[in-house]
Amino acid sequence: MKHFLIFTLACLCSFQPAFSQTQRTLAERLGYPADTKLLIIHSDDLAVSHAENQASIEAMETGSVRSASVMVPCPWLPEIADYAKKHPNHDLGLHLTLTSEWWPYKWGPVAPRAQVSSLVDSNGYFYNNCEAFASRAKLSEVEQELRAQIEKSKAMGLEPTHLDSHMGCLFFQSPDLFAIYLKVGRAYGIPTMVSKDVLESLPETFRKSVTDRDVVVDRVFTATPEDYAKGMEQYYLNVLGHLQAGVNVLLIHTAYETDDMRRMTDGFPGAWDSGWRQDDFNFFSGEICKKIIRDQGIQLITWKEVGKLLKP
Repeated sequence: MKHFLIFTLACLCSFQPAFSQTQRTLAERLGYPADTKLLIIHSDDLAVSHAENQASIEAMETGSVRSASVMVPCPWLPEIADYAKKHPNHDLGLHLTLTSEWWPYKWGPVAPRAQVSSLVDSNGYFYNNCEAFASRAKLSEVEQELRAQIEKSKAMGLEPTHLDSHMGCLFFQSPDLFAIYLKVGRAYGIPTMVSKDVLESLPETFRKSVTDRDVVVDRVFTATPEDYAKGMEQYYLNVLGHLQAGVNVLLIHTAYETDDMRRMTDGFPGAWDSGWRQDDFNFFSGEICKKIIRDQGIQLITWKEVGKLLKP
């Protein structure tokens, strides 16, 4: 339930989309040789808690994390927005949020609830899973809420460098939702996270929405509960040790395992819980991670670099 990439991210395929963004690879368009192993190490879920914000900031400032995305509807947005204003060279995007999965910790829309009533339950909160959201959502209200989240972030001084989708609700539920996700990114000139491996897993009705105006990375990786059960270090060493050339994104979740984080996630043991997030922080803040990145010749990049391709 929690995140979208459980089923696709072992795919290291050579999908060739039906569109063409030029004959050059994305790596070459970014100014790197085609055989360069490029990697965005990206922390999700900022603004969900103080512990998530602070651990992610530390991992970006002293560790190997280079990017993160923010959940605008969540209570700790002001803290991370203040950080963004004070650090204008940040690489903070938006984790576009249309669900509220934890219990009893909940949140709702940024747009006025009366104007996006199809997105909320009887208590005014987002639904707790993508299926419930997608079965009720009116497309016009989805777009209104996404734009409201972007506008709020900008009003608070956080200029998003990219967009992605919390729990993948905009990626896999319907072609229409996916098309809105891409449309909103284009409207604001912000890259949306789309990858060749995920596109290959989707029907043609999804893929036809992607155009030359979208930047498509090569691969996206994230750990699953099964990977967590085997050990996060083992999973990440395997991903980094076998990384292929091209533009890769590694999605992680970095937080300190505080009492609040334990309470927030204790209904989901082994599924993006506080221990998982502490493990992610430990690995991507540590020397083992830095060493394998050096040894494998991996070049760390940011979404901000990718976004420059959309500038006139």
